[in-house]
Amino acid sequence: MNATEVIRIQHLHKSFGKNIVLNDFSVSLRQGESLAVLGKSGSGKSVLIKCIIGLMAPDSGQINVLGYEVPELKQAALDQLRVKVGFLFQSNALYDSMTVRENLEFPLRRHRFSKTKAEVDAMVHEALSAVGLAHTAEMMPSELSGGMRKRIALARTLILKPEIILYDEPTTGLDPITGGEISRLMVSVQKQYNTSSMVISHDLNCVSLVANRVVLLLDGRCYAEGTLTELSESKDIRVREFFHPIHGKERFE
Repeated sequence: MNATEVIRIQHLHKSFGKNIVLNDFSVSLRQGESLAVLGKSGSGKSVLIKCIIGLMAPDSGQINVLGYEVPELKQAALDQLRVKVGFLFQSNALYDSMTVRENLEFPLRRHRFSKTKAEVDAMVHEALSAVGLAHTAEMMPSELSGGMRKRIALARTLILKPEIILYDEPTTGLDPITGGEISRLMVSVQKQYNTSSMVISHDLNCVSLVANRVVLLLDGRCYAEGTLTELSESKDIRVREFFHPIHGKERFE
């Protein structure tokens, strides 16, 4: 594994019965990079990210994250790795019965962090401040808008100070303005926390704002790779069809 790579996936295969979802998929994420995996709904993007974090086992192939071969890890080692790898669920996965503060404290308790109350309070405040919602600590998720819940979910990820953040469709269900705000927040968080990011999405607006590099997941494999502009200008008809009715670079200028 290259020293600048924090994730390396090689020859990944995953099927559900006769449905082949990932078919010899390979990709890497470099340190400090924001990589977007772009694909249509149902193309296998969420399956990929669940395999990376160990929520789903691949049929074959290698997944190396921060030097660890994920499919080979026992549960205890996998839990330790997840401290370093934040995962923002598409659904946010907030606990409705807990306050915002309690939602943020949950991963600290789950991973048995030995912190004083004052230290935990400071961590909660820092994470909430990073997403612009320091005033919401005692609120319930039901009192928050969709965009605010997404920010809280990101704050809960940030509280563990991860080295990598995996985003699963971070703007799904949000209006374009709120989606843009979340995308810009993702860029800000990456700079502030010096994280590496992998963004699973089919939202071209989000990808255009956050990604340094883009791979196109098609037919279960890494079909094309480059900047978003490079892919949008590709002469490959299958790549160009993905951007239809957006033509060439005019969409991104």
